[in-house]
Amino acid sequence: MTDALAAVAEPNRRRILQLLASGPRTVSELADEFTTTRSATSQHLAVLRQVGLVAADKVGRTRVYRVEPGGLRQLQVEIDRFWTHELDQLAADASAIAQRRRHGPGKEEA
Repeated sequence: MTDALAAVAEPNRRRILQLLASGPRTVSELADEFTTTRSATSQHLAVLRQVGLVAADKVGRTRVYRVEPGGLRQLQVEIDRFWTHELDQLAADASAIAQRRRHGPGKEEA
């Protein structure tokens, strides 16, 4: 089983979530937005559904997919847990290194 972070690491799945954020859509409507097959879109939706990021409602013979707010909240919690003080420090260190490289060794900042 894939977790939500791994599921959204795939660019097509992130795009599907972006599209569904504007409102529910069928597989065909989503597939029209991609150069891949309808089957590939269905497989991506199955992964997103498995991890709780989307849900489907059956309307006649059609499934209409929508974002699952609870799944997105849980994904945000996971991202927040990942972004720790250590990552903040890493970003600050990388910024300081980049700034030193721009100004060259031994050069003072203005």
